[in-house]
Amino acid sequence: MGTQNPSAPPRAESALADNPTRTRRHGGGITHENTRHTTRFVVIGNHLVQHKELSLLAIGLGCHLQSLPTGAGADIKSLAARFPEGPTRIAAALRELEAHGYLRRERHRTETGRIVTRTVSCNQPHASRREPADTGCPPAKRTPLPPRRTGHKALPAVPQPSSTAPALLQTALDLLATLRRHDPRLLLSATDTAHLVPGVAAWLERDVTPGAVRHALTTGLPDEPLHRPAALLAHRLTDRLPPPPPFRTPSAAVPPPRHPLQNCEGCDRGFRAPGTESHCRDCRESRCPTPSASSRP
Repeated sequence: MGTQNPSAPPRAESALADNPTRTRRHGGGITHENTRHTTRFVVIGNHLVQHKELSLLAIGLGCHLQSLPTGAGADIKSLAARFPEGPTRIAAALRELEAHGYLRRERHRTETGRIVTRTVSCNQPHASRREPADTGCPPAKRTPLPPRRTGHKALPAVPQPSSTAPALLQTALDLLATLRRHDPRLLLSATDTAHLVPGVAAWLERDVTPGAVRHALTTGLPDEPLHRPAALLAHRLTDRLPPPPPFRTPSAAVPPPRHPLQNCEGCDRGFRAPGTESHCRDCRESRCPTPSASSRP
């Protein structure tokens, strides 16, 4: 009774199901062959790469964002062009990172008045809201955005054309109806289209081609979703309205000369002709008959 079993362990060993090193006892699992990096590397925390709630796509995307240099494109369009997952899955992964504090998207107004979205990648989620360290650089100036109104707001006024020709208005209507082919966010309602048609017609009557109007309306759009695309188009139609074409003096048509009325000295019939003519055309032809073919040389 007092003899202990030497082969028994001194205490029971626990085998936790979530212990990642358990398989090492059986010779399986992963091994590492590491080489020390000296250039072109980034330090990623295990709290991100081994996160238990993030999807594998979100973890990989978070690592990619932390490796990007400052100023690199990190919007959905740029990432979809870089990776094959597509904008829908990339947008979902960005929302995961944002929900867990690894990502923050802030809207800023530039000096030109354009609103842009800046993506902030956080390598420490719990420290993402801390005050920045004093680096000696002045803090970035942020202009607060106006509060969003929940009520329906009228669209801005658009330029009015001087002509209401049906062909001109139809061309403007067709142009607006096809904008969604260039950007799906520019899908307009019938009411918004009717409001914008005069503005497009005002451009067309200023010798601007439909292609140039379409380029002015669809180029340089913000990356974030367009909550009121018709308001943005109305602003562009007004703000970027080109000047009228240069005035061209219409060439005055020279009317044919009107000769005085006189009587023919041969038949006494009235006719108009220069003062040097005294006979009408019939009398002149009868006085000067056309030579016959036999008399021609």
